[in-house]
Amino acid sequence: MDDNRFYADYLIETPLDPSQVAEVMAGEQSCGTFVRVQGETEQLRERARAVVVSVEEIDSVATPSLPNAWQQRQNMQGPWRRARVRISFPIDNVGANLPTLAATVAGNLFDLGEVTGMRLLSLSLPEHYRRRFDMPRHGVAGTRKLTGQSSASQAPLLGTIIKPNVGLSAVQTGELVTQLCEAGVDFIKDDEVCANPVHAPLEERVREVMRRVRAYQDKSGRRVMVAFNITDELDAMRRHADLVEREGGSCIMVGLNWCGFSALQSLRRSSGLAIHGHRNGFGMMSRQPALGMSFSAYQSLWRLSGVDHLHVHGLDGKFSEFNDEVVQSARDCLTPMAPGDEVMPVFSSGQWAGTVPATFAAVNSTDVIFLSGGGILAHPDGAAAGVASLRQAWEAARDGVSLQERARRSPELQHALDFFGPRLK
Repeated sequence: MDDNRFYADYLIETPLDPSQVAEVMAGEQSCGTFVRVQGETEQLRERARAVVVSVEEIDSVATPSLPNAWQQRQNMQGPWRRARVRISFPIDNVGANLPTLAATVAGNLFDLGEVTGMRLLSLSLPEHYRRRFDMPRHGVAGTRKLTGQSSASQAPLLGTIIKPNVGLSAVQTGELVTQLCEAGVDFIKDDEVCANPVHAPLEERVREVMRRVRAYQDKSGRRVMVAFNITDELDAMRRHADLVEREGGSCIMVGLNWCGFSALQSLRRSSGLAIHGHRNGFGMMSRQPALGMSFSAYQSLWRLSGVDHLHVHGLDGKFSEFNDEVVQSARDCLTPMAPGDEVMPVFSSGQWAGTVPATFAAVNSTDVIFLSGGGILAHPDGAAAGVASLRQAWEAARDGVSLQERARRSPELQHALDFFGPRLK
């Protein structure tokens, strides 16, 4: 890898020669356009043009994946050829400018007339370039420290989401948080659609919740991390982050796709709190296999904004993703782009004790936040038993013991298997 360049990998679909289309892509996203223009000298092109590194043709399809008026006007016919393309870009074209980096590797590429499919697969940045952007302030080790765990801990952070999603008052939310703290969770988060509603204004909710979290910590010595959803315009997010910090909180949650890179960078630089990155809306970028971007590319860009946690959904969950996608997403989060910049993957969506063994086997790490709603709150013996069943399942997975064997001496786990197992088949 050339230390003066960064690399992007794509999947394209086109009725044209994929190598020709790759050259169009390189020109479009650097110094070129559809014709050579005045001032585009060979010296300038040598310095600033993106370069096609490789083109690997995969297969072809009889019908295009996406509509294309440009191709219709030219009466283009198939087959539509698919290929993987790698392009390198000069770092000096972009500098440490995250929105422009995103515009360079994506941007107008998705609108090119030459393609009926365009997907950003991955990004590769030299370490020195990655370090010009924000690193996680806390990341894996810092998150553990904020929750009172050592960096050598072999336990995941177990948590849940405030439910009902919306509708509870600030006092009712505080009462639920007390119950969850008493049940033994490490982590509690707001739902992504509950930020600053009229029935529970964020300022009231933060004060009420943190009063109860502090009381629980004084009594038990345990720290519980609460991720308050402060998603809003930037000035409001800064104010709310300051409030959380004054009240003794340690974490804020942001809906990444709706706030944008610049807001996250500014928030990261103005707040000492852990940033819990929620990816809601990512499905519109990823569900069509020939369009958008993979989570690998998505998480690479968002990690440059300095987030500490990223959602990856969960195995056998309620959403559309396949398990191998979820697993790869978690692995990507835990793979350093530069030493020390790993972020904690957040598993959620229909998770319970029964999904733990496959999760641990696939990721081979307990450096995760494992969120379970029904798996805790709907446990037949109560929330504390739900949390206990999760801990027992993670201990069994880590020790190489089956859930059934561990359940023989763990009634909470046995009751979880008996209760949830038949319902989730």
